[in-house]
Amino acid sequence: MRKFSLPNKGVARLLPIAGALILAGCSTLAPEYTRSELPVAQTWENAPQAQTPGLSDQQAAQVPWKSFIKDPRLTQVIELALKSNRSLRQTLADVEAARATYRIQDAELYPQINAGLSGNRTKASSGNISTTYQAEVGLSSYEIDLFGKNRSLSAVQMEAYLSSQETAKAAKISLIGEITSAWLTLAADKNQLKLAQETATNAQKTMDITNKRLEMGIDSRIDVASAETIYYNARSDIASYTTQVAQDLNALRLLVGEQLDDSLLPELLPSSESLVTDVPVGLSSSVLLQRPDVLAAEHTLKSANANIGVARAAYFPTLSLTATGGLASSVLADIFSGGASSIWTLAPSISLPIFDGGSNDANLAYTEAQQQKYLAAYEYTIQSAFSEVADALARRATIQEQLNSQKSLVLAATRSYVLSLARYKGGIDNFQSVLEAQRTMYQANQSLILTKQADLENRITLYRVLGGGLAEEKTA
Repeated sequence: MRKFSLPNKGVARLLPIAGALILAGCSTLAPEYTRSELPVAQTWENAPQAQTPGLSDQQAAQVPWKSFIKDPRLTQVIELALKSNRSLRQTLADVEAARATYRIQDAELYPQINAGLSGNRTKASSGNISTTYQAEVGLSSYEIDLFGKNRSLSAVQMEAYLSSQETAKAAKISLIGEITSAWLTLAADKNQLKLAQETATNAQKTMDITNKRLEMGIDSRIDVASAETIYYNARSDIASYTTQVAQDLNALRLLVGEQLDDSLLPELLPSSESLVTDVPVGLSSSVLLQRPDVLAAEHTLKSANANIGVARAAYFPTLSLTATGGLASSVLADIFSGGASSIWTLAPSISLPIFDGGSNDANLAYTEAQQQKYLAAYEYTIQSAFSEVADALARRATIQEQLNSQKSLVLAATRSYVLSLARYKGGIDNFQSVLEAQRTMYQANQSLILTKQADLENRITLYRVLGGGLAEEKTA
């Protein structure tokens, strides 16, 4: 490839002058950004102790979601959602739009150099015909960034782009949490449906026993009617949970954005050991500063900070430059052979604001107020993040005890039902004791399913609110 070179030293002398002016503006008038003090406590009241099994000072953000989620079916569902969820696609499109906006603004820092070739043929009143050709290279109305206005504008868009990028990360983490929650809800309702079906089957057997005892004159019709209450209550629950399972599946499909193979759906609630790894908890609240939504709020604050620099630069003169250099000849061939004469223009202009009716003052006051607004929004985002983690830790501190107690309650209720039924069959006890024991066992099993679901969702929530999910992911 041949290198292009200007054919005339006079034209070449323009480039160092233009380059010096371009580099003249090397700073901005924006206030220096410093991160504010954390508006929350250094640690959480309900933070687990360092010696708690499975916990460490490692941040959840350092654990990729594929390492955290252990169930291969759920992993595939999440991968499908990250690819097909329409809401996430909108957010990612916003990131690309912000990136393009930044590139457009950043281009203002550099001159737009154009090259042109023109010809002109005229006939004078004397009858003489003249022809001229010109080849020019130049820049037009390039604003020299003496006081950093364009640099500040570029910083505004750069921070806006980074904010949108972090918002997209936060959306991905949120989607992972929503998919997992929807998947677990489907599993829990399938559990409830199976329990209702088993209860209806057992109630049917109890009804058969009661009817036989009625025929023998042992039981009364009150006992038969009481047995029917459990049966029809379970049948009602079967209808209700069948509807909920269908709705859960619809909600999961909407989140994923496409149809799901039945092999990816849960049958029953998995154990915590088979679903997720234990959540590593950073014990210091400073880990929140790396949460994508907190980083997005901080980039928005930095963008507002840079906008102050734009408003301050409006008080100062603006210097623009138009410069061209080239060749002119009456013969087109001379333009390319070096036989043409050189031409050039250099036209700097300066504009100094004198009277604006207070517009600049108002604009500066506005940008400073906006900066304070986004500072408050940034600090509130940190406080909200702290509250979310505190809530998740408070639930985690008690959920295991509740789960253990609920399991013990189910065992006790089951034993009570078995013994009551045996005593009833032996004619020792009345049917009302069996009925009460059966109801207690059914309700205890329903509560156990809900508690298991709450335990699993708490682990997912704690991982999410600590910023986990996107470790090792390359920046978009």
